[in-house]
Amino acid sequence: MQPQVHGFFDTATNTVTYVVHDPVSKAAAIIDPVLDFTPRNARISTASADAVLDYVHAQGLDLQYVLETHAHADHLSAAHHIREKTGAPVVIGAHITQVQTIFADMFEADDVVCDGSVFDRLVTDGDELPLGNLSINVLHTPGHTPACVTYIIGDAAFVGDTVFMPDYGTARADFPGGDARKLYRSIRKILDLPKDTRLFTGHDYPPEARATPAWEASVADHRAANIHIHDGIDEAAFVAMREARDKTLAAPLLILPSLQVNIRAGNLPPATPEGHVYLRLPVNAI
Repeated sequence: MQPQVHGFFDTATNTVTYVVHDPVSKAAAIIDPVLDFTPRNARISTASADAVLDYVHAQGLDLQYVLETHAHADHLSAAHHIREKTGAPVVIGAHITQVQTIFADMFEADDVVCDGSVFDRLVTDGDELPLGNLSINVLHTPGHTPACVTYIIGDAAFVGDTVFMPDYGTARADFPGGDARKLYRSIRKILDLPKDTRLFTGHDYPPEARATPAWEASVADHRAANIHIHDGIDEAAFVAMREARDKTLAAPLLILPSLQVNIRAGNLPPATPEGHVYLRLPVNAI
């Protein structure tokens, strides 16, 4: 059975949030929701997440999960906001504990217990979650981060930041805990799925030849035409390309605000006794 998939593209961060549901039972999951953040004045808004929830309500869907593919470095997660509004549990890969350990130390986030307990469900490779008449199958796909997972639901796979659209290539692997060699092997696992599997990317950065954002391509499309990892590109060539390219990339604009929120499952740091909330900007930490 094919799930129904609806994508919401966030132009500020080039992120795609997905609502995926079983068309029979209406059981649904939200994948990688965005919490709006304006860096110039540190203003936070739930407008994007609330638009996703409005869609869920309008379609009569039964929200079962909020699925995070990893702890994002380019946008703040709205997982906690959605959990508070709906009661839906927040799910993430079990290796999030490694990411929490790295970044709780960087931000001196003493309130963060680095055991993943701020999330509701930690999943590992091979785990399966029910979604109405469908199942969510978990594939551990590290490389971009140690905790990245791909969620496979019917003929759809939500790959987060492993591969992007074929004309853009693949994700960077130079964040703490990232590994280009592991990324190659993870992507090849994804490309071993049936060729008609629909791969849904976590972001899109349209190249000059394509003005319109897109976020769906088949395994066959990637194997034939992904500019970084089509069939015939071996591990050594990919690693050399990826490591050289990563050295030219600037840090994401929102990496420091994002990570300290996302290791808390989208919750903000605790307020001061005066009721103020602060995000930390550790100097020369990245």
